[in-house]
Amino acid sequence: MTTLAAPPSAPAKATPAKRRSMKSPYPLWFYIPSGVLYVVLFAVPTFASFYFSLTRWTLFDATFIGFDNFVTFFTEPMMFQSLINTFIYGFLTSGLKVVLGLALAVLLTGAILGRGYLRSTIFFPVLVSTIGIGVTFKVLMDPFDGLINKSLAVFGIDGPNWLTDPALALYSVALVDVWKGVGIATLIYIAGIVAIPQEYYEAAKVDGAGSWKNFWHITLPLVRPATATVILLSLIGGLRYFELIWAMTRGGPGFSSDVVASVIYKQYQAGFYGLSTAGNVILFLVVTAIVLPIQYLLTRRQVES
Repeated sequence: MTTLAAPPSAPAKATPAKRRSMKSPYPLWFYIPSGVLYVVLFAVPTFASFYFSLTRWTLFDATFIGFDNFVTFFTEPMMFQSLINTFIYGFLTSGLKVVLGLALAVLLTGAILGRGYLRSTIFFPVLVSTIGIGVTFKVLMDPFDGLINKSLAVFGIDGPNWLTDPALALYSVALVDVWKGVGIATLIYIAGIVAIPQEYYEAAKVDGAGSWKNFWHITLPLVRPATATVILLSLIGGLRYFELIWAMTRGGPGFSSDVVASVIYKQYQAGFYGLSTAGNVILFLVVTAIVLPIQYLLTRRQVES
């Protein structure tokens, strides 16, 4: 008696199931309001800025001049220096926020006295107005009457000209920015550390691992998603930053602490709308060109790990 083998399952049946699982649970019309808002508030202004960067425009007319605005931007020493300052400011502040945020998060997830109070204290500057912090530190960093230099003088240290020395102004503002924004980085890292299963640390303790090995082999690899988030957020914010620099130095002394965003604002004030729009386009392209490769590398490392 011949036994017939069961027919193989048709692969076509699996495809509709996969499609059903990937199908959105919301109807198409549900996306229309957000799509309209995106087009009106983001897509249209973005493409319009690309066009107006090629013109000399006012509120009433626009004259097409090609790439003259971009040529002016890169040939003017003040504007090119602002691009260099943008790189310095963005990478310096983001790097410090990553290092300090991780160190503070490790400290504040340990068994220390007043842990909740310390967490709120570190996060508090994030809630304060940026302009208010800028004005406050401008007074504190005054080379003659500022509290910082007066405190240093008690120990016999002659404090520097924090905001009036061209070599120090940009770095002084960057330190204030780190002080204000490190709370966000710390909060993200705390969430990442708390999510690590305690079984890993218990197993490491059985094997005789110390605090440093726990950090290097458990904490640091497992908070990699938090590190990627902090790097991207702080780098994008640092490359686009404007408010604190304007409140503390207005790009001075001279143009030593000018970044692209502050130069754009100055050009708008002076009535050079086309040139300032070109600066916005350059800033957009620079941020995109830097952030996208970093995001790709960080995402690929997370997938590989």
